[in-house]
Amino acid sequence: MLLDTSAWIEFFQDTDKCPIVQNILKNKENFTSEITFAEIVNWCFKNNLEHKIKEYIEGIKNGSKILELNEVIIISAGRLNYERKKIVKNWGMIDSLILATSLVYGLEIITKDKHFKDLENVKIL
Repeated sequence: MLLDTSAWIEFFQDTDKCPIVQNILKNKENFTSEITFAEIVNWCFKNNLEHKIKEYIEGIKNGSKILELNEVIIISAGRLNYERKKIVKNWGMIDSLILATSLVYGLEIITKDKHFKDLENVKIL
């Protein structure tokens, strides 16, 4: 299972979706794309949580196997971004990098992001 940034945010905020994420972290092999670090940092700044950045990054590193971006993922993301922008309003390159990572590694994505709702390999929180 590939945890999207939104799944980590649900976990860190201890929302009603947090138990689902906790269950995945405890009971399933799980992965996180390194691009998630950039989104977490951005989210922290948007929400005045700069003091939590190190804690959150360490939490992700300790709770999940980190998948690095590579040439195959990046090239695939470029193609996916072009295709998905025709289908989904406000689809972004980071979404494409997450999707490409899941496809390259054959992983299901867990996310709260509705941009992914039409995809087969996605579980929406």
